[in-house]
Amino acid sequence: MAADEALGAEAERTGLPLIRFYGWSRPTVSLGAFQKLADAQAIPDIASAALVRRPSGGGAIVHGSDLTYALAVPKQHPLGQTAQQLYTAAHTAMAAVLQASGIEARLYAAEPMDAEFFCFSRRAGGDLVVAGAGDGPTAIDPKIMGSAQRRLAGAVVQHGSLLLRTNPGVGSVARHPGLEDLVPALRPPAARMLADSWLALLGPALGGSFGWESGRFVAANERDIAARIAGYADSRWLARR
Repeated sequence: MAADEALGAEAERTGLPLIRFYGWSRPTVSLGAFQKLADAQAIPDIASAALVRRPSGGGAIVHGSDLTYALAVPKQHPLGQTAQQLYTAAHTAMAAVLQASGIEARLYAAEPMDAEFFCFSRRAGGDLVVAGAGDGPTAIDPKIMGSAQRRLAGAVVQHGSLLLRTNPGVGSVARHPGLEDLVPALRPPAARMLADSWLALLGPALGGSFGWESGRFVAANERDIAARIAGYADSRWLARR
């Protein structure tokens, strides 16, 4: 979370969109900024998972079997003006990547369903879903990608998660099917291949292109990130709601 906030500061400083991908060393539940800690603690199926709180909104996400990203865009960027523009651009690009692999992915466009605790139990306009048992983007089409934002003084940071497979590290209530579970016959591309293809489409949508710099951002901003870690590691941040 500290590195993602620093990413936003760097996007503001450089005037460039920046993105980073990362994984998780153990099953971890990230709470949305406005969710109650007590609600998470009341769910036995995630009692063994680590808990963190994102600065972005949305529902709780069980990490460890997903592709997690943080995208930072300067506020003056055309896609940084409204929340929905950036959200839709990111998900539209991923939908095209999955469709090219034969996966029937599309953006959700029905009535929102936002009362559920877990992100992948919710639906909002622009969420990425795959074909379910019904016709069109209905509530029964499984959600495989969701994102949420935090708007900083000079940049927008968008967190997102593409669910690759169900997470065996939590109980059934917290498990959601991922790409490998939903379309096993198609053998969805590996995470790095998905990221490469996604960036190739997302870059032009943001007016440029992305290049990989493995580990360099964190290393180059170590002091800034360390200073921000204290706030996110403080138990008062986790229990702020």
